[in-house]
Amino acid sequence: MPTLAVIICSTRPGRIGASIATWFSNIATAQGAFDVELIDLKEVDLPLFDEPNHPMLADYVHDHTKRWSDMVGRADAFVFVTPEYNHSFNAATKNAIDYLHNEWQHKPVGFVSYGGVSGGTRAVQALKPICAALRMVPSVANVILPFPFAHINDEGTFVGDDAMAAAANGTLDELARWTSAMASMRI
Repeated sequence: MPTLAVIICSTRPGRIGASIATWFSNIATAQGAFDVELIDLKEVDLPLFDEPNHPMLADYVHDHTKRWSDMVGRADAFVFVTPEYNHSFNAATKNAIDYLHNEWQHKPVGFVSYGGVSGGTRAVQALKPICAALRMVPSVANVILPFPFAHINDEGTFVGDDAMAAAANGTLDELARWTSAMASMRI
């Protein structure tokens, strides 16, 4: 079974991204098209890019990069669970993407975005050309969560509604199709 890496992009104290990613991961596990791996950029804890060699060479010298390379390399598809910061995505996400090159290639990527009235859509729009430049295929179907704090219960758990779950399943369906179609292209 292919592996889906659900990446929690926010590293901010007080964040809700982990709760949203857990909600999405539970839907992905129940759907059954992927083995699901939840990856938290806060725990990955990459310093600002510090490799002496270009990522295209995959000649990594730091253990943190080697661990990150293994995590990304074993995934067949990705979902970025991303907040919107100032009409874009956060710096930790860009840094994590830029650490690697080959590991991202020929894999589909979906997005679960959250934020104010726009639901994080501007963050996704900023991420798509970066993903495409790395030969990833951005999903058209995505999950958009405006005002997500309204869906956090007293225990700090994100509780999505039926429309959100339908969007999550639509995204997973599209990722499964792309994952299968692109399998022969992956290194």
